[in-house]
Amino acid sequence: MDVSKDGRSWRIGTDRDVAWLAGQTTPGLSVTTAIPPVFDAYATFYPPDHVSIEAHERAVVDELIAHTPDQAWWLGYLDTGAHDIVFPFAPRLSLYMDWPYLLVEAGPEQALTWRTGHMRGEGALPDLFFPADHSWLVSALWDDAWTDIGGAAGLIRALESNPLVNARRVGPDEDALPPELTRD
Repeated sequence: MDVSKDGRSWRIGTDRDVAWLAGQTTPGLSVTTAIPPVFDAYATFYPPDHVSIEAHERAVVDELIAHTPDQAWWLGYLDTGAHDIVFPFAPRLSLYMDWPYLLVEAGPEQALTWRTGHMRGEGALPDLFFPADHSWLVSALWDDAWTDIGGAAGLIRALESNPLVNARRVGPDEDALPPELTRD
């Protein structure tokens, strides 16, 4: 199925597009609750104090672009019933604990501009996104105030060294909670 926005057609994702991810995470407190244990390195990130959400999200996306060959990205929006999912009438698929996601094939600019706020507050980034080659995965679970990522070690190092990103490397079995945050 295709949907239209910005004068273009965009392909809606199916279960086949997330088969590599579906059922590959493990419930718990580790980063592998959001990211399957298939990557070289993992990290968590959230906006640092005194950095706007726009600057933070742009820095995250710029690092991802710099470490990804030119290709489509899959953008996933969790349908909570209360937050923007960009295409409200498009079909959903189930991920994680059977949460309904809208998945659309687009790119980095759409990741930064389509959404008008989400459950973690302001900002545009999707709840889940990854490139077509599955070389990394960014996922923010609906009850977390931070975002998880898995990818190549070089990408994780770049995110860690960018002061606008505020990334912290974690092992696949470590608690993903950043030390500065608390669970609700």
